[in-house]
Amino acid sequence: MATTTLTKAPRGYDPAAATPFLEQLDRVKGGLPGGGLSWLDGLRDQGRARFAELGLPTVKNESWRYTNLRALDKLAFQPASESDARFDVLPTVRTDGATGPRLVFVDGRFRAELSSTVGLPAGVELLNLADALTRKPDLVAKHLGRIAAPDDQPLIALNTAFLADGPVLHVPRGVTVDETIELVFVSVGSEAQPTAFHPRGLIVAEADSRAVIVEHHVGLGSCTTLSNGVTEVFVGAGASVHHYKVQRDNAESFHLSHTAAKVAGKGVYDNFILTIGAKLSRNEVNSVLDGEEGDTHVSGAYMVRGGQHVDTTTFIDHAKPCCTSREVYKGVIDDQARAVFQGKIIVRPNAQKTDGYQQNRALLLSDTAEIDAKPELEIYADDVKCSHGATVGELDDDQLFYLRARGIDKAAARGLLIGAFLSEALEEIAEESVRDAFQSYVADWQNAR
Repeated sequence: MATTTLTKAPRGYDPAAATPFLEQLDRVKGGLPGGGLSWLDGLRDQGRARFAELGLPTVKNESWRYTNLRALDKLAFQPASESDARFDVLPTVRTDGATGPRLVFVDGRFRAELSSTVGLPAGVELLNLADALTRKPDLVAKHLGRIAAPDDQPLIALNTAFLADGPVLHVPRGVTVDETIELVFVSVGSEAQPTAFHPRGLIVAEADSRAVIVEHHVGLGSCTTLSNGVTEVFVGAGASVHHYKVQRDNAESFHLSHTAAKVAGKGVYDNFILTIGAKLSRNEVNSVLDGEEGDTHVSGAYMVRGGQHVDTTTFIDHAKPCCTSREVYKGVIDDQARAVFQGKIIVRPNAQKTDGYQQNRALLLSDTAEIDAKPELEIYADDVKCSHGATVGELDDDQLFYLRARGIDKAAARGLLIGAFLSEALEEIAEESVRDAFQSYVADWQNAR
């Protein structure tokens, strides 16, 4: 077993928390796919060394000030093993039983018998990472770890050290994928011990291509799981990637996710995340506008109750001139739940003609619900148009009275007002079938009370 030497970490990190995860890694690293590829071995080693140095972030780290991961220290996670669980129905945004391209992962492991590439145009590759390392090694080597590097932060480093499987999508130049591509991540876990897995995704859309991707994250049962996922998205010049995600993990799970996108000139990256599940979740989305006239939309909605904790952290980097960004987030927080929104836009010195917009609005449904909001603008150019804001409110008593005076009971009236509040965020979803499916998840959450 490899030994780990703990060095003094920068303020805001706990290197001692790395030890259990590194012990897990030493037990399984011989079975990770792609062993023997020098570049991949080096990337994993880089991730392991960085995570050993830092460990988990603490609340003394400004980026993690409002989200405490100490609960992970108390749980002895084991690496996920292969599951033979069967499913009568898998989540989909398709209607009437239609089929289409889909990859399914159960506890981070690829399930080929549940997956399909039906409907993909010629030349489009939809693979799991373990297979892609054999079939498309040059593509993976060129992009993996380039915009979500292990040195960036410890959870990316941890994911990189365990790098084993996840979805890989390659859309060649000029190709439009008409069918929605679905990526399904099912968490089952084990009754014996909490389970951890670290899915790694890679999306490469070459110049003038187009694709729509929907991620479904679903937790079954009540076992404790940790999903620590990283996805890298490369949007070529003039390409368009619509990337949507719904997170509905179970109430005992931990969901940590980092999406890093790089957008070339006139490219469009459109991201929307709907967060409903998990005991503790954090979705980070970083988008770098790396070419003139690039465009990124990073939006979402979150709904939590009970003792849930949800963290949305975004970073939009306007690195080149004449680019636009738009963020619209809406949240509904009930009971003793807590939400965090941290959104930062940075405009580099040469990024003139930038147009950046950010808005976060939250609705508190109880006196004990909480939200911490931290919107930021950092501007180093003088010819820009940027705005940001965060508001927190309650249901309007006058509107409730108006609805109840017309014979609508209190629960239904509250539901109508909550639905109307969230609709502005959901309208950010450009694809109608996805928007309809996400609206149904919102309705399910409201009806579950």
